[in-house]
Amino acid sequence: MDYVSVKNGAMTLRSINHKLRQQILKLLDENKQLNVTDIYVKLRLEQSVASQHLAILRRANIVSTERNGKQIKYSLNRNRIEQVALFVHEMSFE
Repeated sequence: MDYVSVKNGAMTLRSINHKLRQQILKLLDENKQLNVTDIYVKLRLEQSVASQHLAILRRANIVSTERNGKQIKYSLNRNRIEQVALFVHEMSFE
């Protein structure tokens, strides 16, 4: 068994298994690309809370970033999400 791969997979699933992070993902899905200000205003969060959750999603490679000057735009990493969905489907009991 490849312990590192299993651990990485578990951490990725854990990163999206949070109500607030799921709201962020839904918001990004609806809007394609947003900066942290857009996200915390729309979800009525503190800026630091939004940034912390985005950092978790970024480390799991669930969101992608694009820098434009001082501003960072966040978007879904759809390829990674498809990989996670396939992994979960393959691991499901049928």
